[in-house]
Amino acid sequence: MALPLPLRHPARLSPLLPVLPVLPVLPVVAVVALLALPVAPGEEGGAGPADAVSALAVVFCGVRLLRARRRPLTRTAAVLLGLPVPGLALAALHAVSPGAGLTGLGRYLQVFVLVPAAVVLLVRDRADLRLLAWSFVALGGWQGAVGTHQYVTGTGASYQGQDIRAVGTFGVSDVMGMATVVSFGLVCAVGLALGRTSARERTLAVCCALALSVPLALSFSRGAWIATVVTLTVQLVLSGPRRALKVGAAAVAACVVLVGGPGVGTAMLQERIDSITRVADAPDQSVTDRYTMWAAATDMWRDRPLTGVGLKGFPEYRDGHASLALSSGSDTEGAGAAFRRQPLLSPHNMYLLVLSEQGLIGLLCLAGGWLALLVCALRGLWRTRAAGGRGLDCALVACGLLVWQLVDFAYADIGGPSTVLTAVCFGLIAWWALIGGDQVDSAECTAVPAGRGSRPGEAVLR
Repeated sequence: MALPLPLRHPARLSPLLPVLPVLPVLPVVAVVALLALPVAPGEEGGAGPADAVSALAVVFCGVRLLRARRRPLTRTAAVLLGLPVPGLALAALHAVSPGAGLTGLGRYLQVFVLVPAAVVLLVRDRADLRLLAWSFVALGGWQGAVGTHQYVTGTGASYQGQDIRAVGTFGVSDVMGMATVVSFGLVCAVGLALGRTSARERTLAVCCALALSVPLALSFSRGAWIATVVTLTVQLVLSGPRRALKVGAAAVAACVVLVGGPGVGTAMLQERIDSITRVADAPDQSVTDRYTMWAAATDMWRDRPLTGVGLKGFPEYRDGHASLALSSGSDTEGAGAAFRRQPLLSPHNMYLLVLSEQGLIGLLCLAGGWLALLVCALRGLWRTRAAGGRGLDCALVACGLLVWQLVDFAYADIGGPSTVLTAVCFGLIAWWALIGGDQVDSAECTAVPAGRGSRPGEAVLR
C-alpha cells in the first residue's frame, strides 16, 4: 500500500493561512485607513468614522479577552497604561461642569488609555508592528498627495492671503492634521529604511521618506518641522554612529544643492523657515498668541497647583488670566471652507494644557508614563542591537514616534480628527516598549535538533 506523501508546502493548500495571523490587528489598520476620508468643511470636533472604529476595536479587544479568559496585561504594562487615570479622574471632579468633565475624561481615556491598551493587546508580533508602520506611511502618502495638489492648484488653506497651505482632507478645522499624519509616515519610513530588512523594502522606505518630505514642507507647520528634524536626528544616532554621519552628510549636501543652488522652495517657505529663529526677537501674531496662552496656562496652574482648573477648563479661565496681547482668534479660510474667526481654546502646548487643567498631579501621571515608555523603548532597542540587530526597524519606528510626539507636544496638543492617530501611535509605542523589545523575531529563531543539550523544538537566537 502506498504511503501518503508528506506535505512539503502546506501553505499553498490554503491561501487564507497568510491572512489569518494579521486578523487581530486589522481593526487598528482600519482606524488608520479611515483617516483618509475627507472631513466636512467647517466641521469642528466631534467623533468621526475613525473614532467610531477605534471604539469598536476596544470592544473587539475586550470580547477576545473574555473568550480567552486570561490575564491580558503584565503588571508593569497595566501600571504604565493606567497611570494617567488617577490624574484624569481627579481633574474631572474639578471640571467647570459635569458635562465638561465627562467629555474631557472620555477623550483623554480614549487617546491615552483605552485605544493604546487595545493596540497593545491586538498587536501580536513585529510583523504586525511593521504592518501598522506601513499603514502610517500609506496614510501619510495619501494625505501628502492631496496636500501637494492643494498647494499646486491653490485650493488649500489660506496662508498670507493665498490658498496654498497643504492641509490634506482635514481642512481648516484641523490645520495641523496633515502635518501630523505626514510626519508620522516620514518617521516610520525612516525607521523602516534604517532597519535590517530586505534591500527592496529599505529602498521603498527611502523613496517614501523623500516623497513625504515635500508635503511636510508645504504644510508650513514650524512645530512639525522642528519635531521631525529632531526625531530623524535621534533615529540616525540610534541606528549607529557611522550611518548617522554618512546619512547626515548626504542630507546636508542635498539641502545645499537643492535650496542653495537652484533655489528650490518659494519665498513664503523660506520666510517661514527663517521665522523659526525670530520667535523671540520679532514674533508674528500667531507666536505672540501662543506665548500669551502659555503665560495664561502657567498662571492658572499657580492658582491651583495640584489639581488645576479641571478638564475642559482652559477656555473658561483663559480671559481671566491672559494679557491684552492675546487676539480674539485666528483667521481660517480656504480648502472648501468660508472665512471664519476660530477661537483659541487651548495653549497649543500639551504639557501646559495638562498642567493648567490637571495640575501637577495630572502632569506627573501622564508625562511620567510617557518617560517610562521612552526608557523601556530604548532598553528594547539596545537589546535588539545586542541580539544581532533584527527588529531594529521596529525599535527605530517606535522610539522615533515617541520622540516626535514628545517634542511636538511642546508646540501642539490633542484635538481634531487626527487625534485618534495619536492614540494608535501611543499603542504601537507601548507594545514595543512593554512587549516587542523582549520578543524574538520569528526570522531569528531556528529549531535546535534534539540531543545537543536542549529540549526538542527549542528555539535559539541566531
